[in-house]
Amino acid sequence: MAKEKIRIDNPFVTTGYAGADYFCDREKETADIIRFLTNGNNVALISPRRYGKSDLLRHCFAQKSIADNYYTFIVDIYSTKSVAEMVGKLGSAILEALKPRGKKAWEKFLAILSSVRSGISFDINGQPSWTMSIGDIHSPAATLDEIFAYLQNADRPCLVVIDEFQQITKYGDPNIEAEIRTRVQYCTNAHFVFSGSRRQLMGAIFTSPARPFYQSVTLYHLDRLPLDRYTEFCVTHFKKRGKKLDAAVVSRLYKQFDGVTYYMQRVMNELFSLTAPDTPCVEADVSKAVDEIIAVSSIIYEDLMYQLPEKQSRVLIAVAKDGSAENVTSGNFTKRHGLASPNSVKSAIPALVDKGLLTQDKGVYKVYDLFFAMWLVKNF
Repeated sequence: MAKEKIRIDNPFVTTGYAGADYFCDREKETADIIRFLTNGNNVALISPRRYGKSDLLRHCFAQKSIADNYYTFIVDIYSTKSVAEMVGKLGSAILEALKPRGKKAWEKFLAILSSVRSGISFDINGQPSWTMSIGDIHSPAATLDEIFAYLQNADRPCLVVIDEFQQITKYGDPNIEAEIRTRVQYCTNAHFVFSGSRRQLMGAIFTSPARPFYQSVTLYHLDRLPLDRYTEFCVTHFKKRGKKLDAAVVSRLYKQFDGVTYYMQRVMNELFSLTAPDTPCVEADVSKAVDEIIAVSSIIYEDLMYQLPEKQSRVLIAVAKDGSAENVTSGNFTKRHGLASPNSVKSAIPALVDKGLLTQDKGVYKVYDLFFAMWLVKNF
């Protein structure tokens, strides 16, 4: 029996993967990643956040050649701060992915997890849940060994995505890279995608001869969606729902948001909801849609600014006003934005990067959330 297609009221999906019908292009990238993984390679997938890495990998795993032959697991470790938290996330992700496959599939996994068995609970229907806290993982290394033992002995080959992999550099454990690399090397029944958004950190992990993962993966950089393909995607979906979209709208968005998938999709989602069937969506409508999106988040932005120390908030505003800020510790930058001194900027910048409010690439700083950047420029 064929799987029924999901019908979505707004085709410009902004949260998660909703199927091939709502996924734009990435045909070459999909084919490349599937080819790498099915031919025995591990992959390091690198691009800035919000380019669509996670949805691309879900799209790859949804393809028949993968879905019919592999167990697939995706774990996001962005919020983790320790090896124990990472192990918990990995175990939980595997269990959740196995549950829909039936009791036989998840029982084999749980049978191997002797070190954390007390952290698994069952509902009245006998369905398991990963309920353990970090304190329940008394020996992260032992639990990690058990998880890899499952992957090695699973009744299908496994594909595992560890998203935001650069987070392991924040654990304060100098051996974690070597420990993961060794387990990956000897787990022949599984192949891995190490996905990351911090290019410098990911580059250091995988391209430095002194690091354990050196020359152990296929490096793959995800670029922006091509403008012509995204334009076709948008115009087609408007047309399918009885609406009309001027192609100039997409060009405007692509330029304004530097081709970053999430922001374009979010504005297209808003434009689609605001467009009536008898009135075409034109370039002049973009500003209204962006203003609506920013207005909804304004309270959150106000809270963020309230929580920041004054020096950090002033530097954040200065970077937002520049758009792409270079030489931020120079006298010119501090004078132009009325900042206290280059030293005050020098101390604020790392804190803002660490909080995820700024991104840095080759000495160029930007506010991570582009909507937040626009709000800052408008309000300060």
